[in-house]
Formats: sequence, structure tokens, C-alpha cells
Amino acid sequence: MTTRPHHPLAIVGAGLGGLTLARVLSRHGVEAALYDLDPSPAARPQGGMLDLHEDSGQAALRAAGLYEEFRALVHEGGEALRILDRHAAVHHEDGGADGHRPEVKRGDLRDLLLGSLPEGAIRWGAKAVGVRTLDDGRHEVSLADGSAFTADLLVGADGAWSRIRPLVSDAVPRYEGLSFAESHLLDADTRHPVGAALVGGGMMFALAEGAGLLAHRDPDGSLHVYAALRVPEDWAGQTSGVGAGQVLAHFGDWDPGLRSLVADSDGPLVTRPLYALPVGHRWARTPGVTLLGDAAHLMSPFAGEGANLAMLDGAELAAAIVAHPGSPERALAVYEAALFPRGEAAAAESAGSLGLCFGADAPTGLVARMAAYAQDQVEARTEPGAEADAGTAG
Repeated sequence: MTTRPHHPLAIVGAGLGGLTLARVLSRHGVEAALYDLDPSPAARPQGGMLDLHEDSGQAALRAAGLYEEFRALVHEGGEALRILDRHAAVHHEDGGADGHRPEVKRGDLRDLLLGSLPEGAIRWGAKAVGVRTLDDGRHEVSLADGSAFTADLLVGADGAWSRIRPLVSDAVPRYEGLSFAESHLLDADTRHPVGAALVGGGMMFALAEGAGLLAHRDPDGSLHVYAALRVPEDWAGQTSGVGAGQVLAHFGDWDPGLRSLVADSDGPLVTRPLYALPVGHRWARTPGVTLLGDAAHLMSPFAGEGANLAMLDGAELAAAIVAHPGSPERALAVYEAALFPRGEAAAAESAGSLGLCFGADAPTGLVARMAAYAQDQVEARTEPGAEADAGTAG
């Protein structure tokens, strides 16, 4: 008879949120078993650039004791932002000199967190396929290879299609009406100079009603481009795989240089439909289990909060567990009391920003929002006491 491993605390999912949770717990001497479906850390690409926010992603890295190491990974100049219309006219340009939201490659950030954990902390190739609560209150997770494990405290950090979520919620992600088709342009300044000039040194939004081109420059000089389209959920399947021609049909009257960001892709396009959980997703306190990151509050990327909140969730859940030794239910209650309102606020902002970016007046709405954001930053720096606060910040 095979014996199922049992863990006092188990985390399903070694994304940024699950890794942050494991790292902060480890710093405080709390052991956690971490399971991930990938066969190895390098099994698949980890995506593009992330901007880390001071009050979430950066705060989580401070709690993890990795902030200085993170600063060494920052892509200098990556905060620059340009907003264009479909004719390539520039409506907003910001060099990103304030440094509040530094850019870092998702893969580099993940490697930093992975390297901070004890050797053997992660069980790779462990794909969760089912979960149930046993009569004694423990939770059993079944894996694709036929094995299983049990846990007293189970954390679902397993993303959009979480296998742990059904223990606490019947909610399922819904299609947001928008899909991305990703392209990559390598050695952009030399091989794709027109597109490189349009994108600039950081992030570019080129927007119109129902469609857009979003691009950022990677530290290696390549461009990572997302063609955003309001299309049916099964659009990619209907076209038997998406080629540049199918995508460019939605950009017929756009500037040729912008169109080249798709037409000149160095490799096949990859389609990604966008999904989100309902704004305000929450659940009743369920003994011995909770969620973090996309498993808890999946949203579109238009608030830039997904990875940031996942990391903050991980850090705050760890802090609650450490603060309430021997009282896991109290720890989970404290954690979820903060998780739900911040997840709801970010999801609402994300949904609103998606509409703003692709509305009838695009890019006007996003330009106005960025202007308001800049004004808020100026006012924050000029409030009474700001100089005194800055002088004592170190």
C-alpha cells in the first residue's frame, strides 16, 4: 500500500505568489511543501516584463529579504511610456524618471525567488488534478501521476484554472472579450528600426476602438508585442491558428510602422484569450484552505496588478501564519480580511482600464488617466510635511 505524504502546510503552484509565500515562511523557520506542475524550473518561458509597485511587489520583496538583489535586476529606462493613436501620432510620452515602478523580467524575478529557497523545496512535475476534504478535516490533493498528498493547511497558488479553488468557491474565470496575439522582434534597433523607434525605450500603447498594439522593450534589445483584439473567445480556433494576416486584418488603416510590429514577427504568433474572475470574488472562511494570486482574484493585465498582488498575497499570508503560531484559522481569517477588499479594488480598476483602453475615444481616456496620475504624484510630493518625510525616509 502506498503511503501518501502528509504536510502541515502545502502550497500548490510555484509562481511568483507561491514562491514569495514559501520564501517568507522559510525566513521565519516555517517549512512548507511546494508542488508545481512544470517538470523543471526551465520547462517553459516565463513571459515578459513586470513593473513592480512600491506598495505591493516591492513590499513583498522587502518582506522576503530580496529587495537589494531585485534592484540589481531592474531594467534601467524600462519605465518609459508612450501612448499613440493608430496613425502613430504621440499623445503622451513619459521617460519614467521617477523610478517608482521599476521594470524587471518575470523570468529573472522568478529565478531570484527560486534561488532563495532551500534545495529540494519544490516538487516538480506534480500536476494537481483533483482535491477533496477528508473526514478528519485534512485536504487530499490528487496528482496526474496517480499519487496524492494530504495537508492540514492547503494554499492554492495555482493560477487562473486553480484545482484548489473548488474547495472554497464555485466561481470560474470568464472571457473578457479580448484576446492577445503575441509577437517578438529580435535585435530590434538593427533589424526592425521603424518599430523600435515607435516603441521607444520602455512600454508603448497604440490604441483605437476595439483594437490596440501594446509593446515593450526587453533588456536584450528585443521587442515583445501584444496585438489586442475584441474577438470571440474561440477566435484562434476558428482560424486554425493565427497568422499575421488574420491579425493585421483588424489593423487595416493603421500606420505601416505599427503594423510592422506584427508583420515582421521573428517567429509564430501566440494567442492568449484574457479571462477574469468576477470583481469582488470572495468566499466563506473554509477551514484549512485559502487562495492567493490569480487563483483568488484573476483579472486582466490592464491595472498592472496581477503579479504584484500575487507576491503581496504571499508575503501577507506568510506574515499572518507567523504571527499566529498554532492558530491557522485565525491566520487565514486575518489574511482574507485584507485579501478580499484589495483584490476587489484592483479587479475593478483592471476592468475599468480595459474599457478605457479600447473605448470609442481611445487613446484619449488613457492619456487623461496618465495626466491625472502625474498630477497626483506632483501633489503628493508637494503636500505639507513631504520634505520632512523624505528627509527621514532613510
